[in-house]
Amino acid sequence: MNTTNIKGILSVGASFEDRFIPDIERLAIVTKNLQDSGYKVVLTQGVYDLIHEGHGKYLARAKEQGDILVVGVDTDELTRKRKGKNRPVVPETERLRMLTLLRSVDIVTLRTMSASEEDVDYLHKALRPDVFVMSTTTKDFPLEKRVEIEKHVGKVEIFEPQAETSSTARIRNLMIDGVAGLEAELSKTVQEYLKKIGSQS
Repeated sequence: MNTTNIKGILSVGASFEDRFIPDIERLAIVTKNLQDSGYKVVLTQGVYDLIHEGHGKYLARAKEQGDILVVGVDTDELTRKRKGKNRPVVPETERLRMLTLLRSVDIVTLRTMSASEEDVDYLHKALRPDVFVMSTTTKDFPLEKRVEIEKHVGKVEIFEPQAETSSTARIRNLMIDGVAGLEAELSKTVQEYLKKIGSQS
């Protein structure tokens, strides 16, 4: 990839198609060329369902660790396996597009279930970023794996959650509120029906 291609990906007017690189082999080449051109590449990954302030702060802080931020996004299939059949709320294509609208995100790719089942570490092993950013809440990479991860990356940065809430907690609250609202509505309907029957007897 030449300098013009790099500028195309990183330009303010770069399209989603320029910045979404699903093919990992191609992304590995792009990453290597960026590094050879003097850019410090940062990698992080996650679901990013119902993007909120915490996601934004986390990604902004990740970007501060280098020049180029690559974000691996879990596919819908992988998210269902990890989070349950009702997730994600937002489909993968929309999650990818939302992330590219954030100022801190330069490149996005998909993390697939088949590849993750074969090797959950495959993204950072393939891309070999200068910095790999992970959260203390991740279940994929226990903190004791840090030494193993560092064999494939320049260094590891571990962040605490950047918000007091999470997408999972928000979805749980919405479901609880929805059930409570439905229960109240059903109770009201039943009472009105019983009242109507009583007046007719």
